Amino acid sequence: MQNAVTRWFGPEFPSLHPLLQRLHKQGGKLQGKVAVRFGSGIAGWLGRRLARRLGIPPREGEYPFSVHIWHEQNALHWDRVFNDFSPMCSVFTPVGTYPQGHWQESTGKLQLQLGVEIKNGEWYWVQQGVRLGWLPIPLWLVPESSAHKYIEEGKYQFQVAFSFRWLGRLFSYGGSLHALAP
Repeated sequence: MQNAVTRWFGPEFPSLHPLLQRLHKQGGKLQGKVAVRFGSGIAGWLGRRLARRLGIPPREGEYPFSVHIWHEQNALHWDRVFNDFSPMCSVFTPVGTYPQGHWQESTGKLQLQLGVEIKNGEWYWVQQGVRLGWLPIPLWLVPESSAHKYIEEGKYQFQVAFSFRWLGRLFSYGGSLHALAP
């Protein structure tokens, strides 16, 4: 069954770990706990403000987390819920194809242009551009993001971090999730 993800990766789709392939072919629901961490000083203060705007708890700690991954004809949806009440919904729209293409992630008015690298079956997002509504933002003005997902011991693992080169880490979140039965 073809969808936006399998079409975008094309013949490289089998390079992903089989459980990542299954999740991105069929969609699904994952749940577990995530650890939310903030930087110190001004970086931490900025991180809490950014986290709050994205629906991420603005206090350090471990939180219940779930994500529903589903497809439309030409888009991938990730509906995340932190702490059983804070939703963060993103729509990923493919542009071009792997490896030169990218995904446009839209979360509210924020849009990230994200390339992908596959290393040892793991999926690494590579930030390439940022827009706020229609306005492109120079990369040196916005936090750098790093994110990747992989499988370890049959569980979906992920890590997301935001930082400024000159301030350090704003915040990060990540954890270990298990698939819920369909």
